[in-house]
Amino acid sequence: MFRYDVQAEIWVYPGKGGWHFVTLPPELGARIKTAMAGMARPWGSLGVEAVIGQTRWRTSLFPDKKSGSLLLPIKTAVRVREGLRAGDTAKLTIEMQL
Repeated sequence: MFRYDVQAEIWVYPGKGGWHFVTLPPELGARIKTAMAGMARPWGSLGVEAVIGQTRWRTSLFPDKKSGSLLLPIKTAVRVREGLRAGDTAKLTIEMQL
């Protein structure tokens, strides 16, 4: 298992739905892409587990052409449970089974 701890700012996608994301630092995105080479699902997504505070959930990382890194969507239930909103910096852990 690979485990990465990171801090990143939560932002809102400027479109319908108000999806919230964090953008992983580019060097971390590159490490994860290398570790999970050949494991991408539709839309280039990579299945992971994420942890913020006391909340753990299964999700996907998505490639981001703009940053060249990966995006992690932060579900509403997670943001509510952990008291987070856009503009906050989240301390999170990403875990991958290879």
